[in-house]
Amino acid sequence: MSVGRGLLYVAVAATSWGTTGATAGLLMGSSGLGPAALTFWRTAGGLVLLLAARIVMRRRAARTRDRAVRPCETWPRRTARVLVTGIGLTVFQTAYFAAVEATGIAVGTVVTLGASPVLVALGGRLLMGERLGAGGVTAVGGACAGLAVLMLGNDGTGAVRPAGVALALLSAAGYAVVTVYARVLEREKRATDPFTTTVTSFAVGTVCLLPLAAAEGLWPQDEQLGRTLALGAYLVTVPTALAYGLFFAGLVVVRATTVSVITLLEPVTAAVIAVALLGERLTAATALGTAVLLCAVAALAAAEARGTAASAAAKPLGDRLPDPLGDGLPDPLGIPVRER
Repeated sequence: MSVGRGLLYVAVAATSWGTTGATAGLLMGSSGLGPAALTFWRTAGGLVLLLAARIVMRRRAARTRDRAVRPCETWPRRTARVLVTGIGLTVFQTAYFAAVEATGIAVGTVVTLGASPVLVALGGRLLMGERLGAGGVTAVGGACAGLAVLMLGNDGTGAVRPAGVALALLSAAGYAVVTVYARVLEREKRATDPFTTTVTSFAVGTVCLLPLAAAEGLWPQDEQLGRTLALGAYLVTVPTALAYGLFFAGLVVVRATTVSVITLLEPVTAAVIAVALLGERLTAATALGTAVLLCAVAALAAAEARGTAASAAAKPLGDRLPDPLGDGLPDPLGIPVRER
């Protein structure tokens, strides 16, 4: 897959995720389901759809399967790979729905997606040895400042609740674990194909959430059942089965921090829906804190872009000419021009 297509996949996924908070809020309001139960039905429904798609597309998948040689994995490492991704994704979704319920769609989404790139950058520094640099340090400080404005600038109307912000940060941590770990696996050539990653993650989430959902209340209320089923069908198909498949596909070819920046489409979409369509109040402190968070992430993106450009400029000329004939095809010999 080309990087351009990967960027498009992540952008579509992020935009569709921007509707998740509003859909979840409406569902929890009409069905009586809690965050754990709603996440259970979302992952279980997405798992069923993906397994059905696997059956339908089995022949095509067999023809296009990635046949790259990967190191053999022992079963403990294979199990750890599945559990880390699955549990991280489960925490991300469940804590996000709980944050939406506690502090609203706009604040919950902005804090989750604003803190995620910072946690991803820190995780990349700790686990992959990526340098933060001055831009990264500035982004971390800006994100902390944005969160402080959100919390300290609360005017007592309940627009920003500390418990909801804490849940949003927990959701961001789950997202960061999934994103950074996927890049670690790719660097070690242990990553599976995106479809398998999504299926196994949803399977882990469904199993882990079943007892929590049962304790919380597994079945929706009979009132407005038609509306509940319609909203649930949308939640399972578009921002779940489709979006996560696209997200994991794009994650293979796009850097982790870049992915986090693109997913800022999600909080922007969610905030517009929450304020324009659902009547949530956007206070001055919320608007200022949101702006600071987004500026911090923009600074992180700019720093990464400069770092990528500098790395490319530092390479020898031959290493920067993958298409020496200018015909749009890869170099058939696979070696730099200067070595021929």
